[in-house]
Amino acid sequence: MERPDVLDRGEAARLIPVTSDSNREARAASIFLATLMSVPPFAREVLSTVEQRVGARTKIRCFTEIRFKNDDNVNSRPDGLIAIDSGQGRSWTCLVEAKIGNAELSAEQVEAYLQIARANDVDAVLTISNQFVALPTHSPVKVSRTLLRNVQLYHWSWIYLKTAASLLLSADELESAEQKYILSEFHRYFDHDSVGVNRFDRMNSEWKEIVGQVIAKATLNRSSVIVENTVGAWHQEARDLCLLLTEKVRHPVKLRLSRAHANDPNERLRDDCERLASDCELACALEVPDAAAPMIVCANLRGRSISVSMELDAPKDKQRPLSRLNWLLRQLSKARPDDIYIRCNWPGRAPSTQNSLADVRNRPEILFASHENAAPVSFEVLLVRDIASKFSGARTFIEQLEEAVPYFYAEVGEHLRTYIPPPPRLQTAKDEAEAREPFVNKQDAPVILGPVQNVGEMTRPLPSTEEDPNPL
Repeated sequence: MERPDVLDRGEAARLIPVTSDSNREARAASIFLATLMSVPPFAREVLSTVEQRVGARTKIRCFTEIRFKNDDNVNSRPDGLIAIDSGQGRSWTCLVEAKIGNAELSAEQVEAYLQIARANDVDAVLTISNQFVALPTHSPVKVSRTLLRNVQLYHWSWIYLKTAASLLLSADELESAEQKYILSEFHRYFDHDSVGVNRFDRMNSEWKEIVGQVIAKATLNRSSVIVENTVGAWHQEARDLCLLLTEKVRHPVKLRLSRAHANDPNERLRDDCERLASDCELACALEVPDAAAPMIVCANLRGRSISVSMELDAPKDKQRPLSRLNWLLRQLSKARPDDIYIRCNWPGRAPSTQNSLADVRNRPEILFASHENAAPVSFEVLLVRDIASKFSGARTFIEQLEEAVPYFYAEVGEHLRTYIPPPPRLQTAKDEAEAREPFVNKQDAPVILGPVQNVGEMTRPLPSTEEDPNPL
């Protein structure tokens, strides 16, 4: 395989590496890069997230043990290089740095690779580790913005790559038996415990401390290290929740981010730190394909509780509040009522009303007691778990959260549908006649009791008496 001109040395990535067993990162990088070359559907899936289109004529070359011609720093060697030729003179190159197990990326190392990439006209740097980010365009480490002017920085987690392979295998969209075998072996390798691919299984080391501060009603500083580390850990867990649900529903689940947060992870960090400091809450929104609404996941540090919710607009063409509520309750007919609540949102500034699903099933009118002359504009279905002492445990908090989110989706989320009004009915001759003469039917005509003073003007009726021989 022909090496790019900038390389002085580089071996074609091997599916069966010959590097030492102790160098787990080099082995993992080689297996991944070899799979990327061998399975085009896999390459199309993952490279599309870093803005690279893989077509029928695209050629992908991957190398390990690389050394650049003008690089004398033996202590700064990336784990690999991806070279993509798309035809018509278009090409893209990317350095690859991999970490495995509990090893984490450092800002100094990533910045060094960005400098190497810029010095050798390499387009991007890709990092892979067990750390999680909201989008591949975000990075788990902060680097100088000046280094990103001419070089793109991307990041994947190993769990993401394993999940992408799992989805392709389950969809049975691979082009040959050989591709299926290679990708299944890739998945089987990274699924083994000894390889070192880990889920995000615990919050940051300061988690118990910050929960204790909130319970003691201490004031949190939004720019403190403890707050930033907690929000950073929450962001990783939010991404891991997406991958966890992706594996369970066999469709890609994504984080719902505003455009500002998608473009600038630092702004997302600042805004979520502000929310944690002011409201003592951590929250994220998960988008499941074709679901009725995003799932809002919230951790309340004051109440030491976890909530998962979805909100649906109420049917606007149903006038009676009970009709609107029954539309929702029919969708929840099979849901177990444990810890599930219904919240009604009312027009204007009227406060919301909330009751347990069990109580609402028995007495639906309980939600409308204080809103007799209004109809709800939307409904929220919530799962609320008060986990008390388990909340402050860095590991037990994640365990409870990763149990609650799939549970809510199975009991509620997959059954909810947005309301679609029925189509207009074709008008008949009878309908048109009734429209012209509103009181065609006798039962629709107004009833007048007692004699009137002036029948032609239909004025106020006089009270009837027993002596009246012809009461109207």
